[in-house]
Amino acid sequence: MPNELEELTLRQMPYSPVSEQAVLGAILGDPRCVADIIDKLRPEDFYIQKNREIFETIHTMFSYSRTIDPVTVLEALKQNGYDKDGQAWDYFLQLMDNTPPGYNVDEYIGFIKDKALLRQIAGTAGELLSMVQGGTDSGQTVLDAAEQRIYAIRQGRTSRGLTPIADVIVSVYDRLAELAASDRSITGLETGLRDLDRALSGLNNSDLILLAARPGMGKTSMALNILLNAGKKSGKQVAFFSLEMNKEQLALRLISSECFVDNKKLTTGKLTDQDWENVAAAAEALSRSTILIDEDSNITVADILAKCRRVENLGLIIIDYLQLMQSSGNKSRGNENRQQIVSDISRSLKLMAKELNVPVLCLSQLSRANESRQDKRPMLSDLRESGAIEQDADIVLFLYREGYYNRDSENPNLAECIIAKNRHGETGKIDLQWTPEFTTFTDMEWRREEY
Repeated sequence: MPNELEELTLRQMPYSPVSEQAVLGAILGDPRCVADIIDKLRPEDFYIQKNREIFETIHTMFSYSRTIDPVTVLEALKQNGYDKDGQAWDYFLQLMDNTPPGYNVDEYIGFIKDKALLRQIAGTAGELLSMVQGGTDSGQTVLDAAEQRIYAIRQGRTSRGLTPIADVIVSVYDRLAELAASDRSITGLETGLRDLDRALSGLNNSDLILLAARPGMGKTSMALNILLNAGKKSGKQVAFFSLEMNKEQLALRLISSECFVDNKKLTTGKLTDQDWENVAAAAEALSRSTILIDEDSNITVADILAKCRRVENLGLIIIDYLQLMQSSGNKSRGNENRQQIVSDISRSLKLMAKELNVPVLCLSQLSRANESRQDKRPMLSDLRESGAIEQDADIVLFLYREGYYNRDSENPNLAECIIAKNRHGETGKIDLQWTPEFTTFTDMEWRREEY
């Protein structure tokens, strides 16, 4: 068996020399097709070194809007030190002569991309084989690495490597141009709460957003409000991981928020004919949404990551809630390490948000520290088992209702969403209206007839 593995690794990597030459010949013979080819191929897709150097040179020239023809490309190659043997011009002539008339450049591009994909898979297989043979990694570690690398290949990016700042700037310019052409002031996924969206510019990709409150303040309700809005309007799949409530309870809460039927009626089944009509309409609307629910109470960040990697067009992940989660190595740790465990989990959540490039909204409990203060509005220091939570989160939101502590308050259903940390903008406070019978938060100026 070892001899077979050695023989396998020594075999030549898959590539298509004819396709690589045909694509380069097409560019040199007709520079008008450069834009279409550049959009579909990257320099690393070429296996033969001189072909990769030529395409990389053309790619750079195109990025700087320089004229592309055999003479200018040759000069650029010489400046980059790629034409050391002085045979580049003869190779150019050979490329253009060998490009068949009536060629289908898209077909050649497909061949190149397929061979590049096979090489990536082979490289990943080799890395995993080395991990297995090394004997220092657990099976779960190797499995996590395998899923991460395969996901990276599926997403069209490598799992490692340095990115030139020039490439990043091009992406930034493209994003700025896209924003300038749009009349939307919200750059991220909308929560459905207009004042909060204005303050945060929505929930943005790769952000870890922490929503924290004391028990009973309504953090699950707010998370479900956001889930419902995103699932109906974003056009993306949204995933809710509940470690506390089962799927049926969550569905009832969503139906109540959607159709404005008192949650108590839904739990007891005491519904009028009109209520049944509203519930039926809400159920139909929810069935058309892109909401995904998981009720595994023993889930880890690695489990969530593995499940979400398989979701196409993922737009948002919500987790309810942080302190109920287990770390991957939870069974081997004692209760005295709980703060370290929660810190590890929060760090893993941030890394997951970056890898999947979606916002991750994680709910969190608060300690009782605010209960002893005269002003019971939560602060960052109240985060339970905080450790690195405050540091890892891009945005920290607190929920506070004066009516929770004082039923005689002027407006017991006035809620405050306190933006305690915001890496992208200002902190502050947003006033919201809490509607307990529908377990819903809305903007202060909200009127039901608007919907």
